[in-house]
Amino acid sequence: MVYKTRGTCSTQILFDVKDGKLTDVSYVGGCNGNLKGIGKLVEGMDVDEVIRRLDGVRCGMKPTSCPDQLAQALKQYKASQA
Repeated sequence: MVYKTRGTCSTQILFDVKDGKLTDVSYVGGCNGNLKGIGKLVEGMDVDEVIRRLDGVRCGMKPTSCPDQLAQALKQYKASQA
């Protein structure tokens, strides 16, 4: 899936979900090293657990962050599967 981010330095998040687990996470733009790290940390994790951990994480005074945007992307993914 490709998710267009809002309010962050990254512009897109690409990911797949297999058997309820997050795979192949990558960001376009943003802080390259940090976002690669987030991707590696969440790969193989249950989608609901990623949402639980990352939803609401803020970047400074911004109302969102790259991790929060991943949670939003996964919520959108789940809604599209219902």
